[in-house]
Amino acid sequence: MTLVSLQMPVERNETGIELAVAILAQRFGDRFSAAAALREQHGHTTTWLPNQAPDGVVFAESTEEVAEVVKVCAEHKVPVIAFGTGSSLEGHVNAPAGGISVDMSRMNRVLQVNAEDLDCVVEAGVTRKQLNEYLRDTGLFFPIDPGADASLGGMAATRASGTNAVRYGTMKDAVLALTVVMADGTVVHTGGRARKSSAGYDLTRLMVGSEGTLGIITEVTLRLHGIPEAVSGGVCPFPDLESACNTVITTIQCGLPVARIELLDALQIRACNAYSKLDLVETPTLFVEFHGSEAGVREQSELFGEIARDNGGGEFTWATKAEERSRLWSARHDAYWAALGLRPGAKGVSTDVCVPISRLADCIKATMADLNEAGLIGPLVGHVGDGNFHTLVLVDVDNPQEIAAAEGFIERLNWRAIEMGGTCTGEHGVGQGKMKYLTREHGAGLDVMRAVKAALDPDGILNPGKVVPM
Repeated sequence: MTLVSLQMPVERNETGIELAVAILAQRFGDRFSAAAALREQHGHTTTWLPNQAPDGVVFAESTEEVAEVVKVCAEHKVPVIAFGTGSSLEGHVNAPAGGISVDMSRMNRVLQVNAEDLDCVVEAGVTRKQLNEYLRDTGLFFPIDPGADASLGGMAATRASGTNAVRYGTMKDAVLALTVVMADGTVVHTGGRARKSSAGYDLTRLMVGSEGTLGIITEVTLRLHGIPEAVSGGVCPFPDLESACNTVITTIQCGLPVARIELLDALQIRACNAYSKLDLVETPTLFVEFHGSEAGVREQSELFGEIARDNGGGEFTWATKAEERSRLWSARHDAYWAALGLRPGAKGVSTDVCVPISRLADCIKATMADLNEAGLIGPLVGHVGDGNFHTLVLVDVDNPQEIAAAEGFIERLNWRAIEMGGTCTGEHGVGQGKMKYLTREHGAGLDVMRAVKAALDPDGILNPGKVVPM
């Protein structure tokens, strides 16, 4: 049994690809490569979907160069796939019909920082860590934190989220404007730096989350935030997942302005202890952080402690020093790699459903029971402050029975979330892996998406075989 069934077949244009490769190789010289190893890297996926390499890679250095590549590909009807850092999880950068990968890593300049207006303009290849390093002396920071040091263009394209989403929102809230190369090579600027506008269709929101299927994002204008005066954080153990979830639900319903609230189950804590050299009690645990004034953070922390105790929570361990907090959050961000250590040699398949906060405990309880019944290993982590959680299913991809069990579990998980009023993907995006769930989630809305795709990309060259089956 293979996993190719998760993807939609897309036909190759052999003649067009051969012509486009020859033209781009001549035009870009040593910034074009058809080397097998590099092509495979640019079809890389950190999940179990098979690697589907492009036929060539162009290292672009400007919006104008991206437009030039797209014009060549459009002329010869050749697929073109944008590539940021390759950290996506649903096969977004795979090339099921071959074509050209446009690598944005050299488009890594911070173009403007407008401190008075709390915004900045960056090229698509700038990573979130690079931006925050650049902003370090301005008193500002960019809060969207998906864990991986992803490119900001890629984060906009997948509508990324992360640990700070409960307070600062997701990429749809952070992006003010974009520069986008359309399917014919036209360069379009969406939006501006004003905080609101009623001028026509919201093209920015259309492109955020489109995963490179409607246009290639080359520049991003982002909303920034002031670095908080005080930060307080720590960990709190719970006797079971339900108690931890109920604490989260009460915290959000009380309007407590928590900045981060992350749930790790006992198995994930065990993995983090081993990988990150921690000594946490191996029980369901909440990682919590508050941002604000000294007095505000203290008051919020005390109130949260009361809520946790009322729900059976154990003693809080507060990390008062920045280096202590950094160590805890580094362990949380390394949870994926830590979990792989639970079963060396297995592939990790990361799920990312999201449900209304009132259904969080129900969904997690049913999911963990399903996981155990299927006989699978899958530690749980979650940005539970906004109802989003992950299981990393560890699968022996050479075992057909295990693959079937994992596929069945993942399908049931996605249907469960959708039936609870949630979504099959809270932050990873659709890519290839989640396409089959969209009909149930969006219904007739999927036909509207197809119409938009057909209008903006009539030849289907922009990241084909992703998001919307045509």
